[in-house]
Amino acid sequence: MPRIFVDADACPVKAEVERVGTRHKAQMFIVSNGGLRPSANPLVENVIVPEGPDVADMWIADRAGTGDVVITGDIPLAAKCVEAGARVLKHNGEALTAANIGNVLATRDLMADLRSADPFRQGGGKAFSKSDRSRFLDALERELRVAKSA
Repeated sequence: MPRIFVDADACPVKAEVERVGTRHKAQMFIVSNGGLRPSANPLVENVIVPEGPDVADMWIADRAGTGDVVITGDIPLAAKCVEAGARVLKHNGEALTAANIGNVLATRDLMADLRSADPFRQGGGKAFSKSDRSRFLDALERELRVAKSA
């Protein structure tokens, strides 16, 4: 049975993960530094890690493996999980796989370099939309079905 790991700090799709995970009877780990309302769902384990850089990421990376699904927007964490055999989804439903994680990491590094070279560069990512949420729900459903059949 696949497990779902959610990098929960700043995750906009926690409720969707719980809804789909419950339908599939998957154990879910909502990992954060705290401040989240715990779920009463018996399939959800709220994991609160100590404060510190990347502590939640390390907790997930140490446990996620083949057959698991990881939800994160953190690209280095995604790379570790893909390497461990987990299926990884970004919040907008984009799958991160062995075939694309190298390019995604390179793009992330390039953008970080560009931002540091121009401190006046403003802006961020686009707003999270209803279509992103819908795409995520469809992608999570597919990933869980594939993980369960493997």
